[in-house]
Amino acid sequence: MPRSDLVVRAAYVVTCDDAMTVITDGAVAIRDGRIIAVGPASTLPVGDAELVEAKGRILMPGLINMHCHAGDSLFRGLIENLPLEPWLQTVWKAERAILNPATCRLGAELGLAELLLSGVTTVMDMFWFPEETVRAAKALGVRIATGGIFFDPPGMDGHLADRRLADATAFFDAVEDDPFVFPGCLPHGTYTVSPEHLQNAARLSRSRGGFWCTHAAETMAEQTTMIERYGRRVIVHLADLDLLGPDVVLAHCVHLDEAEIGLLAASGTHVVHNPMSNLKLASGFAPVPALLAAGINVTLGTDGAISGNDLDMWLSMRLAATLHKATTGNAAAVTTSEALAMATRNGARALGAGDRLGSIEVGKEADFILVDINKLHAAPMFDPVTHLVYSAGRGDVTDVFVAGRRVVEAGRLLTADVGALVVKAGALRQAIAASIA
Repeated sequence: MPRSDLVVRAAYVVTCDDAMTVITDGAVAIRDGRIIAVGPASTLPVGDAELVEAKGRILMPGLINMHCHAGDSLFRGLIENLPLEPWLQTVWKAERAILNPATCRLGAELGLAELLLSGVTTVMDMFWFPEETVRAAKALGVRIATGGIFFDPPGMDGHLADRRLADATAFFDAVEDDPFVFPGCLPHGTYTVSPEHLQNAARLSRSRGGFWCTHAAETMAEQTTMIERYGRRVIVHLADLDLLGPDVVLAHCVHLDEAEIGLLAASGTHVVHNPMSNLKLASGFAPVPALLAAGINVTLGTDGAISGNDLDMWLSMRLAATLHKATTGNAAAVTTSEALAMATRNGARALGAGDRLGSIEVGKEADFILVDINKLHAAPMFDPVTHLVYSAGRGDVTDVFVAGRRVVEAGRLLTADVGALVVKAGALRQAIAASIA
């Protein structure tokens, strides 16, 4: 085995590989930010490498949050008890009054810090001033997937529709070849962006090898709007515009018929399930079992803290594993392995990074977390995978490594002053509250 610079031993290594392999008393060896060996601890020599003894902990891949608006953490709990459409109008009023590059940077830091502390190592984010989100992510040490926003009405960043393509192009130029940034184009939705501008965004993202992401089929009202405006449902609209495919990530996909599910499956389009947001905004229950049965790659997201009040991927994972048992009357509708895959390797696949992220395997980036199992809610533990999905929570994450670099240690974020972020966010509270008064 090549010489390693870091070896981590753990009570269990949950690899999240295709077989969901679990290694008891396992270890992972890392060199130059990549995994060079995985196996029983007794078979991996330490030599002169740094050794991390993670007794009583599970080592697993970092979680991948495939749909987030981190900057909206500034508005956490501001707007309650409304369905999506009137809720959005109030959200946009607050954002228009408060957001600028500095506040977007602060909001991104607040949200991304929360995610890192909970074991999320890669985030797909859609928000205004995405270059500020990148700056926040780079400072904190988390991988970020983001890019130019497309929005036909005047945006909360003060930009108009005719500037969006140039903004998105400049973003691609700015982050080119950065291994911690996945660039793409992110139109807000089919009801807020014209067909022409949706296609402009896709042409740019495809020409630059990036992803294309939008909200899709989140509510029945959205489907009604699209039928009235274009005479077709959301997914059919996207298909007719050549906006489905393996480079496309669609957030929500709650209200789909069989034909739309067929289009998603045939095109290789990826879907992001956001159960907490869908519940809180009364959007409905995404047909996740049907999507999985069709072979669609289903990933997992939190949406923004303004529509779920936190950015808890562990809650999202547990909801993804449980909700659909009740809606279908089938206790095996979503298995524990499927739910855990949604939060890890499925996200990597949607990013086109399945060869380097999403599982603990030789050759992949050393993005991993340690989860404490020395707690009452872990006793007794018969299966680590079941424990992670149904019993573990973000408070159990003790350490987080990104590309072999520790960014969270013993529950403490090493790359930012969390207390200072809380104080800065609190200083905006009065102005934010007044913005919708």
